Amino acid sequence: MNAKMQNLGDKSAVLSARLNRWVELLCAAIIGVLVIDIWIGVFGRYVFELPVTWAEELARYLMIWGALLAVSCGVARREHVAVTALLHRFPIRIRRWFDVAIDALAFAFFAFLCYFGIGMTQQGATQFASIFDMTMAIPFAAVPVSSALVCVQLVLMGLRDFTVAGLPAPFAEDE
Repeated sequence: MNAKMQNLGDKSAVLSARLNRWVELLCAAIIGVLVIDIWIGVFGRYVFELPVTWAEELARYLMIWGALLAVSCGVARREHVAVTALLHRFPIRIRRWFDVAIDALAFAFFAFLCYFGIGMTQQGATQFASIFDMTMAIPFAAVPVSSALVCVQLVLMGLRDFTVAGLPAPFAEDE
């Protein structure tokens, strides 16, 4: 394999790892706020006997954002759902082409989701949350944002896996 392709694979692996790190930190922060929000709701309802009506709605939006953003982390680590029992019986060269086909299908799906998620977010700008004085564009934006991140990670992981001799290179020590 020529040095330029190897360099491209190495750079895509580094960029993917850096992007993934930021998304993981964001997911951790969202989950931290979610836990605090749920505790406020529980204490408000059962300890102080005061209904904290906004806590449930905020928890819903935080959970949606956290879960959808975490999909790109799974893609970056190649930990997304896949049936690999048959795939691992093939030699690496053939397996790489299967990976390309699977990644292409996943990219098409998430690009579709991103495209229509943008429209959904635009429509959400005219709707308002029941408790908060905000449009639904913020919660709905989780779909196109997370889908775009998945598409970026799929491209970066495809470049890494197709140009690096081993599969998968930067996360091999995690397995």
